[in-house]
Amino acid sequence: MTTASLQQLPRLTDTASFRAFRSAFPHWLPIARDIARGHGLDTGSPQVFATGTNLVVGLGDKLILKIFPPLLAAQFVSERASLTQLAGRLGLPIPEIVAEGMRDGWPYLVMTRLAGTLGSEVWPSLPEPQKERLLRQIGETIASVQRVPLGELASIGPRWDAFMRAQMQGCRARHTRLGLAPKFLAGLDDLLRDAAKLIPMDTPPVILIGEYIPENFLLACDDGQWSLAGLFDFGDVLAGWRDYDLLGPSAFMAAGRPGRVKSLLEGFGYTTLDFTFKRRLMALMLLHRASDLNSHICIEGWQERAADLVDLQDLIWPG
Repeated sequence: MTTASLQQLPRLTDTASFRAFRSAFPHWLPIARDIARGHGLDTGSPQVFATGTNLVVGLGDKLILKIFPPLLAAQFVSERASLTQLAGRLGLPIPEIVAEGMRDGWPYLVMTRLAGTLGSEVWPSLPEPQKERLLRQIGETIASVQRVPLGELASIGPRWDAFMRAQMQGCRARHTRLGLAPKFLAGLDDLLRDAAKLIPMDTPPVILIGEYIPENFLLACDDGQWSLAGLFDFGDVLAGWRDYDLLGPSAFMAAGRPGRVKSLLEGFGYTTLDFTFKRRLMALMLLHRASDLNSHICIEGWQERAADLVDLQDLIWPG
């Protein structure tokens, strides 16, 4: 029996203590190697990924080990069910599950490692036509994921209507705490009243990844042209209204550029952008589970350029 096999993953009761443990990787890397060794996998040169939510280690250039703390066990359930349901159903590569198990109450997955360059490393330097091209591909990818039947994901919580009601109830407190300017907070009650009518609560739900952002996809370059080459991180999947998944690329990538917005929406399948549609998207952006406009809207000077939430929705989704 190895020394690592005698070590135990701790019982952590809050997110702060888990983050501290995750950053101290010498304490848990031997356990990760022991898990990999137990499956007969390469443990020679493990690569610790410092970013992300869980404990993530690269095992050689072919595999990833992802260990979930018990307090984030719902992410394990989501990731496992999503990868199983989407397997073989997309034109874009996603990780394949190679092994799974439990160590000291911490579930884990061993998955194939995708080839490509992380989107966040490439996106800022791309010329405008390539950004528009990629956003069209992202829109197409979102639509293709949403055409996949829910399967086990139908039972993933929370239910869309309950989730939206909870988000509406906590919306003002959340954005006040996060420092949203008073001129935007002033229009929040009107927007939330509209949201209750604009956001479908009982239409057939689709698979929502929740975070189509540059940190969660891979790109590949062929003859100077960059394309989507892989999608990963399915720990926050929901089942709900389809437009919710337009928010990540709208905030982080489209940056209020008309050509980018048009490409994203057309790739997704929308050809018109009217006031009602923008109003719905603005409401969903404020209700997103990770919503923080001050950190997430990548439009320079937007706080000064928009007088209220109506101005802001026109700034984010021009046209």
